[in-house]
Amino acid sequence: MTRQQHASHQPAQLKQQLKDSSIVVAPGVFDALGASLAEQAGFDTVYLSGASLAYTQLGRPDIGLLSITEICTAMSHIRERTNLSVVVDCDTGFGNAMNVMRSVRLLERSGANAIQLEDQTYPKRCGHLRGKTLVSKSEMVGKLHAALDARESDNTLIIGRTDALGVEGTDSAIERAQAYYEAGVDMLFIEGIRSDEDISKIMTQFKGKVPIMANMVEGGDTPLQNAQALEDLGFSLVIFPGALVRAITHMASRFFATLKQDGTTDAFRDQMLDFKQLNDYLGTQAMLELGEQYDNR
Repeated sequence: MTRQQHASHQPAQLKQQLKDSSIVVAPGVFDALGASLAEQAGFDTVYLSGASLAYTQLGRPDIGLLSITEICTAMSHIRERTNLSVVVDCDTGFGNAMNVMRSVRLLERSGANAIQLEDQTYPKRCGHLRGKTLVSKSEMVGKLHAALDARESDNTLIIGRTDALGVEGTDSAIERAQAYYEAGVDMLFIEGIRSDEDISKIMTQFKGKVPIMANMVEGGDTPLQNAQALEDLGFSLVIFPGALVRAITHMASRFFATLKQDGTTDAFRDQMLDFKQLNDYLGTQAMLELGEQYDNR
C-alpha cells in the first residue's frame, strides 16, 4: 500500500527536520487535497493557515471568526490523508491560558506537529492588517507556559509569535520574543518584518539560540525573498500561508467569468485537469482495488 493510498500514523517529525542545515519550506494549505498535492510535489512540511481557512471555509477575512473546532477538523483530514509535518496556526489560542491548553491538546491529538500562538487580543486579525492590539507580555508568557504544559509530547513544537513590531516597534517585538524564548518555546515568529535592519536586529538577538520563522505574504509588509536567501539570513522555517488561496482565487474568478460568458468550459480546458487526471491525483483506482480485497471474504 502506498502513502498516497493511505497515510500512516507516523508523520514526519518537524523537530528533526529543523536540526538539518537546510531551511524548511512550508506552503500554506487549508484542506486535505492541497496538502496531498504539496506532498506529491515533494514538500515534507505544510502550514495549516488560519487565514486560508477563513478565506475558503467561511468566505470571510482573517479577523478572528474561525473556531478551534474548524481548525481541528481540517487538521484531522490532512493527517488522515498525508504523512506531512503540519505547522498549525492556532491564532490566539481562542481565549485565556485555559483555552490555550484545550486548543493545544485538541490540535496535538488531531495530528499537529507544531502549534503557533500569537500575542494579539481576541478576536485577532491578520498580521498584515492595521489596527492590531496586543495582550500584555506577562499574559502571553503565561499562555505559552500553559501550551508547553498541555502538550503530550516534546516532539509537538510550540511556536511563540509576536505582532508587536507593527504595533510597538522592533525593540518591543524583540523584547517580547526574548520573553517567549525564556518561557521555553521551540521557535519564534516575529510577524511583519519590514526591513533588513529589522532582520539584523532579530538575528543578532536570537540566531543560534532558537529557530526563527519567516512569513512570506504576497503584497504584505515583509519583502518577498526566496528560501535560500532566507536561509542565508538565518531563518529555519519559511511559510507561504496564503499563496495557494490567492492563486486559486485568481484562477477561479477567470474560470467563472469564462463559463458565464461562453456557457461552456471549452476555452478553459487547457488550464484544467480532466476527469481521469484528477482521479489519478486522488489515487481513485488504487483505492477501488484496495476495497475489492475485502469483498466477499
